[in-house]
Amino acid sequence: MRKVNSNKIFDMVNVVFMILLTVVFLYPLYFTVIASFSDPYEVATGNVMFVIKGFTWDSYAEVFKNEEIWNGYSNSIVYTVFGTIFNLIITLPAAYALSKKNLWMRGWISTYFIIPMYFGGGLLPTYLQVKSMGLINKPYTMIILGGLSIYNMVVTRTYFQTSVPDSLYEAAEIDGCSHFRQFFKIALPLAKPIIAVITLYYAVGRWNNYYSALIYLSKSVYYPLQMVLRNILLAGQSALSNIDLSTLDDAGRFDLMKRIYQAESMKYAIIFIASLPMLILYPFIQKHFVKGVMVGAIKG
Repeated sequence: MRKVNSNKIFDMVNVVFMILLTVVFLYPLYFTVIASFSDPYEVATGNVMFVIKGFTWDSYAEVFKNEEIWNGYSNSIVYTVFGTIFNLIITLPAAYALSKKNLWMRGWISTYFIIPMYFGGGLLPTYLQVKSMGLINKPYTMIILGGLSIYNMVVTRTYFQTSVPDSLYEAAEIDGCSHFRQFFKIALPLAKPIIAVITLYYAVGRWNNYYSALIYLSKSVYYPLQMVLRNILLAGQSALSNIDLSTLDDAGRFDLMKRIYQAESMKYAIIFIASLPMLILYPFIQKHFVKGVMVGAIKG
């Protein structure tokens, strides 16, 4: 069908708007990359806008000199991988069970799940509960806590209800298939899109989680990467703020300014280092991610 002029104008405005929106979203990440590879003085003076100025690896060299970063990286990988697996082990069976209309007390169980989604006990009761369970300063605390996201479970339940035909389950029951076999042989293979979605949600949440480490961990050997990077930034800012300029000569002031510029450039290197694993992961599941989000949004 031939488009009328108003439709053409709308399409043009829509394309221009989406391009501008994409630039707004991508530029901060792009600036982070070019700033991390630019000369610290050029970054601090605002000369870096669109291209790298004075290419250097110094910021990354300074960051990776710290052994705590490598330890934090390994901790975050362990917490993210095993934590996400733990999330999926809990979320997928719960969502599958609640998708069954003949489940006994299905409405009450759903309400039981929904209530803590909106109401929580608060930080202090949660801390006391975690402490009473002996989970303070334990590495597996970062895996066990946050085992289930009610929102992700509800989205997954909706997918099972709307995207897996009941006729498949009925045919399987006629052939004597148990609920466990239906779950593993029918539900899971047909739920790859939504599994990809919640896997990404859980993995990003696990990778970026530093608040749980801040509250429940005090041993630096168990710190995730985000906690290590936070401490490095705070330590650098504190050290620079405590320096008395009146006690420094010209050479000392020059060295201090160089350290200040270096610290500013290191911030961008740290941001890029922390974001890189998720940026690498997303393209591999992007196809399933888009499909799963659209199905859940349309049929939810």
